Amino acid sequence: RPPTPERAGLMRPLTFALLLALALALLGQRGVQAQQPQPIPPLNAHVTDLTGTLTSAQQTELEQRLADFESRKGAQLAVLIVPSTAPEPIEQYSIRVVEAWKLGRKGVDDGALLLLAKNDHAVRIENGYGLEGVLTDAASNRIIQNTMVPLLRQGQYFAAISAGVDQMMALIDGENLPAVRGSAQEACE
Repeated sequence: RPPTPERAGLMRPLTFALLLALALALLGQRGVQAQQPQPIPPLNAHVTDLTGTLTSAQQTELEQRLADFESRKGAQLAVLIVPSTAPEPIEQYSIRVVEAWKLGRKGVDDGALLLLAKNDHAVRIENGYGLEGVLTDAASNRIIQNTMVPLLRQGQYFAAISAGVDQMMALIDGENLPAVRGSAQEACE
C-alpha cells in the first residue's frame, strides 16, 4: 500500500540522513586508509634507495664503505632514502625503522640510520643507545645542517649522503666500542 502523505514526508529526511551517514562513513574510511603509515622496507643492505636517486655505482660505493666500516669498527650504519614519511613526521618514522631493522650489535646497540625523505626535504640521523655519547643530537644536527643541507639544496644527493656518512664514521671511530668478534686483535688475545 502506498505511504500516507505524513509518512512520505517523514521518509525523505530519514532517507537523506541515512544516505548522508553512509557517504560520511565511506569518506571517513578513505581518510583512515590515506593516513596509514609508510611501510618499513626490509633490511637487505647497508644502503636502501626507494627513490632511484643514487646510481648503482654510487650505491655500490656507499655499500662497500659501510660494510668495511662495520667489519673494522663493529658499528652498523645504514642509509635509507624514501620519497616521504607522511603522514608521520620523519622522527617517528625513523624510530620505527631502527626498531624494525635492529641496527647494531646486540648488547652494544651501536647502530645508526641516516634517513633522507626526499620529497619532504627532511633528513634525520637516528642512533642506538651505544652511540648516544658520540652521535649526540647536537653532533647529528651539525652534520645535517652544516654539511648535508647545503649539498642537498644544490641537488647533490650522493655528495650529501657520502659526506654525512663520512662524518658519522669519523665520530664513531673516536668512540671506544667493544672489539669486533673474530678480529685479528681478538685472535691474538
